[in-house]
Amino acid sequence: MSIKKKAVSFARYTAAFNRVIKEMTEGNTYLLNLTFPTEIELEETSLLNLFLASQAQFKLYFKDQFITFSPERFIQIKNNRIKTYPMKGTIDALIPNAEEKILADEKEKAEHTMVVDLLRNDLSIVSKKVKVNQFRYLDKIKAGPKTLLQVSSEIEGVLENNWRDKIGDILLALLPAGSISGAPKRKTLEIINTVEGYKRGFFSGVFGYFDGNQLDSAVMIRFIEKKGNQLIYKSGGGITIDSHITSEYQEMLDKVYIPIL
Repeated sequence: MSIKKKAVSFARYTAAFNRVIKEMTEGNTYLLNLTFPTEIELEETSLLNLFLASQAQFKLYFKDQFITFSPERFIQIKNNRIKTYPMKGTIDALIPNAEEKILADEKEKAEHTMVVDLLRNDLSIVSKKVKVNQFRYLDKIKAGPKTLLQVSSEIEGVLENNWRDKIGDILLALLPAGSISGAPKRKTLEIINTVEGYKRGFFSGVFGYFDGNQLDSAVMIRFIEKKGNQLIYKSGGGITIDSHITSEYQEMLDKVYIPIL
């Protein structure tokens, strides 16, 4: 499905990016997920029809206000074990030697390692025996006509037997998701609120289900919001001190897609 994109200007993005880098040089943050809204035009304007036609591991349609088709699980709880699967790093699968390139990229590896460390610490707040089961493995994700390689990790902890009585406390302790905020989390959130210049709303929150015995949830990325007759796609990426502004701006635009084959 073709998309016409009206993104924030490169000048506006540059101003925000430079402020983030300044905060990093001052030691206030070392990983920050910078996002912006992009106005889009589609042949299909019904959120419900887009939701029904799209393909994703996790999908949500909410009251004709927004849809999300997320490839990223937040936390999963089963048999007293809590797992999270941070995603950081994507590459077009058609690029020659794409798998080797993304796994060898030092900037991508550093960013991914930061998120894994952050979420490992987060899980340590609510569970014991926290460990990284898999570090930087690849999944294939359909991005419309494209196939992307996505780098993920799996982190696991053991919950107390009475975790069901504390499910709200567990979620609150882990929110917002580290992959869409940054580290250190509290200070980074303050910086995000200052530099982005818009309200994320439900975007980058989480959704899921709890049936009394197990829980599954996802991060609300790949997100379209409806405001009047305008569709707005919110996207972004992780910034580190080694980030290059042109590639980060392009990554924000590349993430504006509809997963319809």
